[in-house]
Amino acid sequence: MVDEQLYPSEAVVAPEREEPRYLRRQRPVEIRRRFSREARRVYLRRIRLALMLVVAAGAGYWCVEFLLHAPQMTLASPAQVVITGNRYVSRAAILEKFYPDRNRSVLRVPLAERRAAVEAIPWVERAVVRRVLPNRIEVELVERTPVAFLRVGPTLALVDAHGVILDPPAEGRVDFRFPVVSGLHAGMVAGERQRRMQLYVQFLAQIEGVRAGAAQYVSEVDLAETNNLKAVLVDLPELGQGPGQPPSVLVHFGDRDFARRFALLLENLGQWRATAGRVEAVDLRFERQVVVNPEERP
Repeated sequence: MVDEQLYPSEAVVAPEREEPRYLRRQRPVEIRRRFSREARRVYLRRIRLALMLVVAAGAGYWCVEFLLHAPQMTLASPAQVVITGNRYVSRAAILEKFYPDRNRSVLRVPLAERRAAVEAIPWVERAVVRRVLPNRIEVELVERTPVAFLRVGPTLALVDAHGVILDPPAEGRVDFRFPVVSGLHAGMVAGERQRRMQLYVQFLAQIEGVRAGAAQYVSEVDLAETNNLKAVLVDLPELGQGPGQPPSVLVHFGDRDFARRFALLLENLGQWRATAGRVEAVDLRFERQVVVNPEERP
């Protein structure tokens, strides 16, 4: 028997397999990042820009604070509100709209809000409100133009071509010479008042085209009926001065062809007087018929 201790059996050793390269642990590579000259210039430029923005923001804040709180920018006196274009609107009525802005920087004045407040005054048709640095406010007005007196109960008001009813002006009084209009009132829809007043304006313009100065013969105009303008004419030369002749005539003009109908009245009034004697009213609304002294006079 052979002693195994003396003759050990040969061990079979498997050859070592080569580990794939891609599985091998690589040595860490130290990466050193260095700024290039171009990169440094970019970063320095950004830093300078940031500093400039900070300085500009600070300067801007200081300027805003100065403009909003500096005494030189304050609206301290009514004399700093300059008003132009007002003939009938009192200066006090305009200044009242700027009372909330006293001792406030002109930059804090809400221009659109103040313009709306000024235009709410009946006599103001439109307004321009602007600030003038350092400390002034300018208000430029376009006032309404009255075209007639309006009978309001026992009193007379004024009314413009848009149907806006105006109280007699407190300032800039003048001797208005207008016909007296009736048939309108404050409770009427604004658009309807305007439509009727446009009819009145067209009437005056058209009869002036027939005879210059014809508007001076119009004493009263009734606009109560939307399709029939009625006018009282006085001192027409065609009315004559004979005994028993009325000094005025009531004419129904309808709502169109005012020039043609007025010319028809002037051409035939003498003949109608000769036929009917006394002419107090004439209805010209019909195309082929004229009614002299209708039985029912409105």
